Amino acid sequence: MEFIIDKELFLKSLQKIQGIVEKRTSMPILSNVLIEATESSIHITATDLEVGMKSTYPADVTSTGKITVGAKKLYEIVKELPNQKITFSTKDNDWVEITCGKVQFNIVGLSPEEFPYFPAVKEERLFEIESSLLKNMIEKTFYAICNDETKYNLNGLFTKVEVAPNGEQILKMVATDGHRLSISNGAFKGTAGPELLKGVILPKKGIFEMKKIAEEEEGNLMFGFMDNSAVIKRGDSYMVMRLVDGDFPDYNRVIPTANDRVITVNKEDFTHSVRRMAILSSEKFKGIMLEISASSIKISSSNPELGDAREDIDVTYGGKPIAVRFNARYLLDVLAVAETENVDMKFRDELSPSIIVPNKSDSFLAVIMPMRL
Repeated sequence: MEFIIDKELFLKSLQKIQGIVEKRTSMPILSNVLIEATESSIHITATDLEVGMKSTYPADVTSTGKITVGAKKLYEIVKELPNQKITFSTKDNDWVEITCGKVQFNIVGLSPEEFPYFPAVKEERLFEIESSLLKNMIEKTFYAICNDETKYNLNGLFTKVEVAPNGEQILKMVATDGHRLSISNGAFKGTAGPELLKGVILPKKGIFEMKKIAEEEEGNLMFGFMDNSAVIKRGDSYMVMRLVDGDFPDYNRVIPTANDRVITVNKEDFTHSVRRMAILSSEKFKGIMLEISASSIKISSSNPELGDAREDIDVTYGGKPIAVRFNARYLLDVLAVAETENVDMKFRDELSPSIIVPNKSDSFLAVIMPMRL
């Protein structure tokens, strides 16, 4: 196999799959990228058996064939080559020669026969979805995905289309780690298949890669399902991610319905104050206290090992005084993705879950468990 390709294009193709290849694995082939040369293009494929990506790029192909090479090392080599055309060719015993100007590398590859099968995608099963919608919804929920791998059914985003009484379709993305819950809503245009109407759990790693694809450019991308996997297509690139096998908890039961103590606070002021108070927090003392009265919140932090701090900020509130302690990181994660100038915080009492929503917007809702006083 031999082909000539532009350095920047080859670098882009290898950069795109760096987040997918396995860094630590008992299967060395999963750390490799599969490079296939056809008549006038090359195909770049990477997989970790959960998430896979295959992209096609134009190249001047002298002879067809395929090989697998260490993805990270190949990327590092191409990154440092001069900005000239690169000649990539295979030699005996799965060796690869890379030349660019006066630079030459010879590196070890692995037989492509060992590389996992990448499924053929049936485009008729895909539908269009707005990139900006996916990007925004993922941003509002990704932070709440559970990192505990023993809770496998929480290691992803629950994604579902619900049909409103007026016939409008609402796309929902939900994440929870048991301490907090995040729900993002968006208008869904198109025909939702049985998978989305029932609801699926998209894996965390796949969601992260899908967000990167959505950020590449404006417009629509293709999305769909096949063989217990989700498929994303943009241009000449396909990504396939295996759905998480499990039942997502009934998140509607977690959303409090009797939180009638509502305060409205400026998001920027509140964010800066929480950040200041969090300076004194530590793994052992990570809570900050909110003491809410008629016109202000007193935000305070106390750490016997470091000291204490307090700050008052103005709020709109007409209820009885209440004091609640939160993990500062949980508050900051929610405030970072709220897009409105003000946010509403809804409380019931000191120990019940609290709700945070953008003021006068139903696109996003977060639930946070307080810490014990």
